[in-house]
Amino acid sequence: MGSTRFPGKPLCDLLGKPMVQWVYEAALKANITPNIVIATPDQEIIDAAKSFQAPTILTRNDHPSGTDRIAEVAQKMPHDFYLNVQGDEPLIDTEDLKACAHPLFEDTQIQMASIMADCPENEIDNHAVVKVVTDLQQNALYFSRHAIPFPRNPRAAQVKKHVGIYAYRHDVVQAFSTWPQTPLEVTESLEQLRFMEHGIRIRMAHGKGSALAVDTPEQAEAVRKLLADAHR
Repeated sequence: MGSTRFPGKPLCDLLGKPMVQWVYEAALKANITPNIVIATPDQEIIDAAKSFQAPTILTRNDHPSGTDRIAEVAQKMPHDFYLNVQGDEPLIDTEDLKACAHPLFEDTQIQMASIMADCPENEIDNHAVVKVVTDLQQNALYFSRHAIPFPRNPRAAQVKKHVGIYAYRHDVVQAFSTWPQTPLEVTESLEQLRFMEHGIRIRMAHGKGSALAVDTPEQAEAVRKLLADAHR
């Protein structure tokens, strides 16, 4: 609720529903697990969630990242793994949620997974759009706000952007919360780099990416128009 660019963002009205309800309903439609919970430090969100019968958990308000918040949830709600969906993604694609969880179902050796999608040309140099490069097994090699790879020669593959959904096993997310912030994480302001700097491989699955996340009131208005068009 304390977003500096958009105070009260999670509860902004989108066609008669608070934004967090759209995200919760997308998670339900994905049908991955019945254990879906809204984790928040804000009593206002917990009160709002009661209106659409969503389970909630009140967390501390001093977490530096969403993953640190999930680690607190993991302490209170032990499960094999967790899928972290940000509350400002009302247009999240349910197939992306399934794709993110799939590697952990498929291979017990995979500790963490996330999603990547083709990066449009007009977003390659946008520092708000995180890019990712992978090895040939689709494990992330690096994430950056900079355009990677640098085109010293013509690019041999489509630039990929990171879609901020994460799946991680219980032990990995618990370990994350005990590690201090790492140099690359601090430099790029990207929490997933803390995992990589500790040797955790992140398997990247292909997805679509949502049409628009909400960081500003202007983006909320654009989402309203997209939702209205989709529900005509």
